[in-house]
Amino acid sequence: TPRTADQLLRYDWPGNVRELENAMERAVALAHGSRVDLDDLPEEIRQAFPKPVPGSGAVQPLRDVEKDYILAVLKLNGGNQTRTADQLRIGSATLYRRLKKWGLIGAKGADQS
Repeated sequence: TPRTADQLLRYDWPGNVRELENAMERAVALAHGSRVDLDDLPEEIRQAFPKPVPGSGAVQPLRDVEKDYILAVLKLNGGNQTRTADQLRIGSATLYRRLKKWGLIGAKGADQS
């Protein structure tokens, strides 16, 4: 769900990709349907605060937060742009324009489905 994707982005992932993979496998196994909800995530991830920008102590620019969030939701949907746009509650054309702006149209993981 979008709430779940948002919370996944908040977590710092000290264990990197392996920790993310393990958390997602656990969440999928615990999910009560076809979607992973916030309650399916491990407690430490559910309680995570937004991660700081490394080295600067400054707030991450909104455009970067938006891009990270959209790409995380796109990845959770297996690259399916239609489902991603629906979950983000934005139009497919809006999602397409953003992906094009970031140079991701036609890239692996950004196929229009």
